[in-house]
Amino acid sequence: MKLLISLLLLCPLALFAQNSKPQAFIYANLINGKENKVYPNAIVFVKAGKIERIGKAGDDTSGYELIDCEGYYLLPGLIDAHSHLDNLASAKRALETGVTTVRTAGVAAFQDVALMELSKSGRIAGPDVVPAGVYVSPNLEETILADVRLGSLINGVRTDEELKLLVNVNIDRGAKVIKTRGTERAGRPETDPREQVYTEQQIRVIVQEAAKRNVPVMIHAHGDEGARAAVLAGAKSIEHGTFLSDETLQLMKERETFLVPTFITLEDLTQPGGDYVGPVLELRGKFMMPQAEKVFKKAHALGVKIATGADNGYTANTTSRISLECAHFVRMGMSPYEAVQSATVRSAELLGLSTTGQIEKGFDADFILVPGNPLDEIRFLQDVLLVVSNGRIALKRIPFGKK
Repeated sequence: MKLLISLLLLCPLALFAQNSKPQAFIYANLINGKENKVYPNAIVFVKAGKIERIGKAGDDTSGYELIDCEGYYLLPGLIDAHSHLDNLASAKRALETGVTTVRTAGVAAFQDVALMELSKSGRIAGPDVVPAGVYVSPNLEETILADVRLGSLINGVRTDEELKLLVNVNIDRGAKVIKTRGTERAGRPETDPREQVYTEQQIRVIVQEAAKRNVPVMIHAHGDEGARAAVLAGAKSIEHGTFLSDETLQLMKERETFLVPTFITLEDLTQPGGDYVGPVLELRGKFMMPQAEKVFKKAHALGVKIATGADNGYTANTTSRISLECAHFVRMGMSPYEAVQSATVRSAELLGLSTTGQIEKGFDADFILVPGNPLDEIRFLQDVLLVVSNGRIALKRIPFGKK
């Protein structure tokens, strides 16, 4: 891992300018993330990567570098709670779409842990990463090469001891969440996403082993049987949840299990280009989208906690974005404020991040600037003008005019 991080540090894409003095973001229409309102003419004071305080027009800004927000709308950085981010170029793309924090959902060889360390150390502007490491799945395929200790799992990961080994290798390598499988994948033509993979008992082994080291578990589950087993076993979140029954949704509400619908990736199945192509997947996506929408509406009505995830690696070809996921949330019945909260406050709660997801004193200086009020029109999240991650400007497209 030290060698990997050393190599990454040599990459010019990894280097962002350090801010040498405190900053004051002036003339902002502020949306703090926890209230359904806008604070006009606000000033956000930033020092050492944290929000020092919130002020208003007329406050003393001497000693601060001034960044003029030009009356645009400042809100917390978006959170992608289901990503496969695994390289520096993709990290940059994520930031440029307004995503300042990601939780990964499985990568090939702990690249997400290296990205976490690079962001934490200030070598890159971000995004901050909550890494899952290697996906806990019955067949590791090429990811068996991620760690020499995984060699004994060449024939599969099914017994209690095999499951415990993989959980602990992940945590040893720096994983802060464990990702495992309740059902098969939707993105492979040869698999049926409703088919259960691990039993309730197997998932419980994973959850309990991870809990020994205070690490939560996220469960890939489109089908109801696999999802219900995961909820009963103590999973923190259900990823996708396309075919959830009313009974399983009620159980999730009672146990405060989060739903991360990743609806935008189902749309990707139906479209040419993107991460998924082929007639089988296109037809599958067209069948699954109305079903997922029905589940989303029921979950929302019940009060199940819903977080945002785009389920992609921010490759050059992907069409999935958190801003588009939020637009779907609004189309399916959320208010714009609820959708913004899903992408900020609610996702931060899922990830266990107590100083992320709001623009408040003492919180991480992670925020974005958009051209209009997303509490009125959610599509404004799709046009990010400024990205600040850990107090560092990762993207700045304004001013448009020249003096």
